[in-house]
Amino acid sequence: MKLAIVTAYPPSKVTLNEYAYHLVKHFRQKKSVTEIVLLTDKTEGKKDITFIEEGCKIIVKECWEFNSYLNIINVTKAINNTQPDAVLFNLQFMKFGDKKIAAALGLLLPIVCKFKRIPNIVLLHNILEEVDLGSAGFTSNKLLQKVYGFIGTTLTKIILQADTVVVTMQKYVDVLEKKYNAKNVSLIPHGTFEVSKDKPDFSIKNGPLQIMTFGKFGTYKKVESLIEAVEKVRKTAGLNLEVVIAGTDNPNAPGYLARVQEDYKHVPQLRFTGYVEEHDVSKLFKESAIVVFPYTSTTGSSGVLHQAGSYGKAVVMPDLGDLALLVKDEGYQGEFFEPNSIESLAFAIEVLVTNGAYRLNIAKANYKAATAYPMEKITNMYLNKFNQISSKNMPQKTIILESVTID
Repeated sequence: MKLAIVTAYPPSKVTLNEYAYHLVKHFRQKKSVTEIVLLTDKTEGKKDITFIEEGCKIIVKECWEFNSYLNIINVTKAINNTQPDAVLFNLQFMKFGDKKIAAALGLLLPIVCKFKRIPNIVLLHNILEEVDLGSAGFTSNKLLQKVYGFIGTTLTKIILQADTVVVTMQKYVDVLEKKYNAKNVSLIPHGTFEVSKDKPDFSIKNGPLQIMTFGKFGTYKKVESLIEAVEKVRKTAGLNLEVVIAGTDNPNAPGYLARVQEDYKHVPQLRFTGYVEEHDVSKLFKESAIVVFPYTSTTGSSGVLHQAGSYGKAVVMPDLGDLALLVKDEGYQGEFFEPNSIESLAFAIEVLVTNGAYRLNIAKANYKAATAYPMEKITNMYLNKFNQISSKNMPQKTIILESVTID
């Protein structure tokens, strides 16, 4: 099967590029996938398609740009030129831009594939019904929120015209089936990027304990509370703690981290890593004592939580939304705090850094949860979906996929 994937891709700074990297890494190792066509955003640096594992050929077509109104035309041309057997869209609602029209036009691409009778799956990482528009940086204006809601409902109806829409949480399946009477929505978990064959030793490196947070910051992910909470823990517990803020600004909050760095330049042992290259992610997590999620809202399943689990790390999470659901649905554990409460966050951090046995229990539970759905299994689930679509909609053009057993 010649598989096309429409996505942002490293070194892109557009959201979900890391997820695409790991999808590609594992898809290319499948015997039934003979070629991968990456239909990606344009970047200055070369796309990171160097893998040590044996796998199929990868072709990169940089055919879209963030906030371009021509993306639907240019990606369609790339699909016509490459003639894939199936297309996977790695999407969220602001994937193609933070301007309304540009974002909306890009989301019309799955229906283009449907018209062309190309088997297609939309991996939709969030749904607007479960997004706090104010906290996520869209708008705090109540009237505009209603407008966004109408637009989001309209776009969701269009997206649901795809052969299959995949979401990563059962709650999203329930919402789409109930509100839109959708019959083509499936649950495939987010999955864990890297699962080492060797179990982590769960130890903490010598030196200062690294309290790490990782992501795109400035909207519902803000780091001021984390910095101030760690300062409180330093005073009460007398521990040597380092705050590591790994990642970049959210596209909706340019300049945010630079302002924070200036405002808190007086705070000792505060490190901003900037953009983390894929090959540096492992070192970042392994050197961390705990991983903190200083969120005031959530917008979907957390890739960072799955990564933390894969490296055997205990986490501090807000008791809200999708993070709380993941604990219930997938078996993750963490020390919870009340959103917007620095005191509650400080207490949660202190509990983990002062109680080694408790931290270890959470770390082991998270590793167990992370290893339940490695990306190898996740990509098999997508291949099974494509096989079902092809058998149902295009019997005259059968795609032969490897037999896969899903536990």
